[in-house]
Amino acid sequence: MDIASIKKNAYAMPLTNPAYPPGPYRFMDREYLIVSYRTDPAALAAVLPEPLLPLEPVVKYEFIKMPNSNGFGDYTESGQVIPVSFKGEEGVYIHSMYLDDESPIAGGREIWGFPKKFANPKVEHEGDVIVGKLHYGSVLCATMTMGFKHRALDPSGVIASLQKPNYLIKIIPHVDGSLRICELVRYYLKDINVKEAWSSPADLQLFNHVIADVAKLPVLEVLSAVHFVADITLGMGEVVHDYMKD
Repeated sequence: MDIASIKKNAYAMPLTNPAYPPGPYRFMDREYLIVSYRTDPAALAAVLPEPLLPLEPVVKYEFIKMPNSNGFGDYTESGQVIPVSFKGEEGVYIHSMYLDDESPIAGGREIWGFPKKFANPKVEHEGDVIVGKLHYGSVLCATMTMGFKHRALDPSGVIASLQKPNYLIKIIPHVDGSLRICELVRYYLKDINVKEAWSSPADLQLFNHVIADVAKLPVLEVLSAVHFVADITLGMGEVVHDYMKD
């Protein structure tokens, strides 16, 4: 393969058989379970990177079931996002993500800088309760229980929340192990179609684990929970702060 062919065809690794196809990436029937909870302000400050600012000591714990994602397949994801502001604009910072599919792990980390790790999240409907569990290997790291569709919500409110900017830290080392890229990345969800949205009572338990350390942002009080199904397109990112220039 000559140099011109390499430059023409290279967009992801491995060169001749990339781990994921080119975008855009459309997600159909994406099922969200989100519990908002109050956490320890000191623990939150320890993980939230400047120049992002916390709105309040609140974390959103998410389970997302994605049965129909073009290019990425059928998988489930779990993790924590933190409501923040950046230059006066409200958004969310993606703190942790655990999922069970190699393709979106590779694509998410390489393109945007999603903090994705391989684990085993599951969402199951058990009669009048929806159960979300996150296992890392054999160890249970998180359990969410939520009532099944107690009160219908106006989809416009959910759409407004999904339209807010999302922030990530993209880190890529140099070949000698030193830091080569360290950037604050912003992206938006696009073409949002919320098909149904519900509010329900919920409970969330987080357990200590050395690698899947979701319990480092402890649950002090469950504040609210939302369950909805939506079609969305994952927009490409932009760099809004380069830590290497500081």
